Amino acid sequence: QVQLVESGGGLVQAGGSLRLSCAASGSIFRIKSMGWYRQAPGKQRESVASISSEGRATYLDSVKGRFTISRDNAKNTVDLQMDSLKLEDAAVYYCQTIVTTSLGHNYQYWGQGTQVTVSS
Repeated sequence: QVQLVESGGGLVQAGGSLRLSCAASGSIFRIKSMGWYRQAPGKQRESVASISSEGRATYLDSVKGRFTISRDNAKNTVDLQMDSLKLEDAAVYYCQTIVTTSLGHNYQYWGQGTQVTVSS
């Protein structure tokens, strides 16, 4: 089993910045990818950014140029630096990881979520 612990959410004014952090622990053979999703009230959960074990990052179009995802493979952590935040970025942000077992099976895990609130 793998546990994800998130931190860094909170309240920020539009145009401001926040940094989210997530640490994975538990029975980890290899982490295939780590990423961040978000879900706003009444909306579906969407992928915001993800990063592979090789460091290849992908972003939701609406956050490109404003958000930066980074990963520390040695510590099994992933961060999301969010700059120039907009009202529409407000949501609960979830850390997500795909872990590969020694047998080559992939399993997905989620964090508990951290609230990001953006005020005008």
